[in-house]
Amino acid sequence: MIIEMSYRSKSGHIGSAFSIVDILTVLYFRVMNISPKRPEDPGRDRFILSKGHGASALFATLALRGFFPIKELKRYRINKGRFHGHPCKGTAPGIEISTGSLGHGLSIGAGMALALKKTKPKVKIFVLLGDGECQEGSVWEAAMFSFTHNLKNLIVIVDANNFQAFGKTSKISTRPLSLIWKGFGWQVMHCDGHNEKSIAQSLFAARKASRPTVIIAKTISGKGIPSIENTLEAHYHVLDEKEYLKIKKIYEK
Repeated sequence: MIIEMSYRSKSGHIGSAFSIVDILTVLYFRVMNISPKRPEDPGRDRFILSKGHGASALFATLALRGFFPIKELKRYRINKGRFHGHPCKGTAPGIEISTGSLGHGLSIGAGMALALKKTKPKVKIFVLLGDGECQEGSVWEAAMFSFTHNLKNLIVIVDANNFQAFGKTSKISTRPLSLIWKGFGWQVMHCDGHNEKSIAQSLFAARKASRPTVIIAKTISGKGIPSIENTLEAHYHVLDEKEYLKIKKIYEK
């Protein structure tokens, strides 16, 4: 589905979508308290895709979960289309906030969590960040704020695929993320971001945590697409017809 959307619109960020799609699947089909029939239910869990350039994975997940018809995905990144390169609130049910300006999602999530902690403490806020995005200072301001206010209803998942726009994240920011999050007082967990059992175990454990929790999910950029898997090119790659047909055959088996 993501491949169809990307090929049809001649747009990139496939790698970013495929590194998070397993995480979104577990969140929306197993973990989050949501109902496509009641997308504005005050008691629903919230999800914020802070790394908004992975939007195609979110749109596909929302469609499969029943928030809108799958056929609507044909309107992804076309003139006068419904869906854009980043999530935009108001374009479809299930999109909680407009994102994509990196470093903002956790601040928004922290604000939601603080408000809901007082009114609906059982509601959880899930925020998905990129590992490269964690170089933004605003992420750490929000992390400090969240610990100070003990926002135990806030759960962060870091898509640790080790690539950002111009290189490997590990070459650009060398201090381990787990140490930084721990330094801000957060509970830190790890999971295999492509293993549904590992993802689910971490997320269900995080729901029971007594303080803000971050799950560092080890992922692979472009997972499942042999020609770009685990490469910097996956961040921008646009499929040509030959590559599209080859990948389509893999997923039709």
